[in-house]
Amino acid sequence: MRHRYALCSIISLWMLTAIAQAQTTVAFDWFEYTGRDSVFAEGVGPNGYRNPILAGFYPDPSITRAGNKFYLVNSSFAFFPGIPVFESTDLVHWQQIGHVIDRASQLRFDGLGISRGVFAPTIEYHEGTFYVLNTAVDSGGNFLVTSQDPAGPWSDPVWLPEIDGIDPSIFFDVDGKAYILNNGPPRGVPQYEGHRAIWVQEFDTKKQRLVGPRKVLVDGGVDPATQPIWIEGPHLYLVNGAYYLMCAEGGTGPNHSQVILRGRSPWGPFQPFKGNPILTQRDLPADRANPITNAGHADLVQAPDGSWWATFLATRTYENRHYNTGRETFLLPVKWQEGWPIILDKGKTIPYVGRGPSFMSGGDQAPLSGNFTWRDEFKIPVLDFTWIQVHVPKVSWYDLETQGGKLTITPLATTLSQKANASFLARRQQHINFDASTSFELPDDEDLSAGLAAYQSEDYWYFLGARRDADQVKVFLEKTIGGKIEVIAEQRIPSTQELKLKVSGEGRAYSFSYDADGNGWTALKERDDGSILSTEVAGGFVGAVIGPYARAEEE
Repeated sequence: MRHRYALCSIISLWMLTAIAQAQTTVAFDWFEYTGRDSVFAEGVGPNGYRNPILAGFYPDPSITRAGNKFYLVNSSFAFFPGIPVFESTDLVHWQQIGHVIDRASQLRFDGLGISRGVFAPTIEYHEGTFYVLNTAVDSGGNFLVTSQDPAGPWSDPVWLPEIDGIDPSIFFDVDGKAYILNNGPPRGVPQYEGHRAIWVQEFDTKKQRLVGPRKVLVDGGVDPATQPIWIEGPHLYLVNGAYYLMCAEGGTGPNHSQVILRGRSPWGPFQPFKGNPILTQRDLPADRANPITNAGHADLVQAPDGSWWATFLATRTYENRHYNTGRETFLLPVKWQEGWPIILDKGKTIPYVGRGPSFMSGGDQAPLSGNFTWRDEFKIPVLDFTWIQVHVPKVSWYDLETQGGKLTITPLATTLSQKANASFLARRQQHINFDASTSFELPDDEDLSAGLAAYQSEDYWYFLGARRDADQVKVFLEKTIGGKIEVIAEQRIPSTQELKLKVSGEGRAYSFSYDADGNGWTALKERDDGSILSTEVAGGFVGAVIGPYARAEEE
């Protein structure tokens, strides 16, 4: 009898615990994202491909080839997991296979703004090992990680304290020696704002440390008399017995460009190409239709058929200056003229549609480019690689197994204004015109809010949320500009269990709506000024992201 009583007590306790958990969590049924940009409406034809090849916040691309496959990585700053890894067989159709930084033990971004952390990774493949070098800005400095499998797991960081600067890359020479290049301060006192240098030093791959003397390869830029700024992103290539040093120059804004130099040794001296830059959009009319701007930070790769290609970053703007989608990854063929590689002839615009490689496979490029609808119904017990978080988590707050087919979030008290991990799952905004929506079960707890957040940084974001308010539900819209939070719209509706929310963007015009119990969409706020999510307004190096967010309200 006592055993039966004890068993009943255990079952009752389990049921009470389950009920308590259910009341303090939020269950999202699905999330859907649809992109509808006019520039993606044009057909590409049987041999064509679409730019950008990675739409949305995928900046600073670096590429390498291993056999017949290509691998590409991007910056991720203070998002987690960090440094997405993509695989392709044809340079056009890409699939994400993992992240380099996917363990909380690898890096910490505590107290950092979202545009700090992981800057400009580079990837190389050599004799069975993949190498990724990176700078963890304000969070450790320069480091190397390695893996035999690009899908991971990747090693813990090997720190490279000798490097004083950013943008490290590695070059393997035919004689077995390896070299690390990086952007750093020039010797002595900088002569002007943005005066930087490119450095080189030999690297011992067995001991995984820099050895021997360091040397400046480029001081200032390809034409020091013009006081060029921000020479960075160096890559070294050996082609037909000559060494080519390629760098970005001019900063990441409208004057961004790519330059090339040539020498007889990894140590130089390097002579600049008289036709530099080999890629830029800075000389084009600002009022051109559907502009692609800020092009630079390129990397080169040779395909198995002998052709050369360049990946690089650029931006798609609206109103000729705003871009909420961040810096994206583009692809162009490289032609060689008199021993020099040319990515784009001067005065030419970067095409939205280009002719693909001869070995390109068919099919569209969704969900990484073009117009598409992407929907996650949370049917499998692991998150899709698309999802990222702000900052590195310290506790586990989401679950895909407790309620099969639902994303269950235990709300944290951390807000989006804090430089810490909040209970917010984000995916990149990949289009200038888009819709993002979700459906969730609103918990009974009046101290919990849930909904959709659209986020650019701690100081610039929206939260379209809902929470219980006595026998009603309050749907509200918070808008944060420069760190100041304001409720710009709210509506009380009859009590409901299921609620759908939607955020729509058309350039700067962002609209917010809700649907209670399947009664159809009702506008809460229409055509609000969403340029607050643009880099022009919010600053930084990231693009806007959007997704489910739940928050524990502090009393």
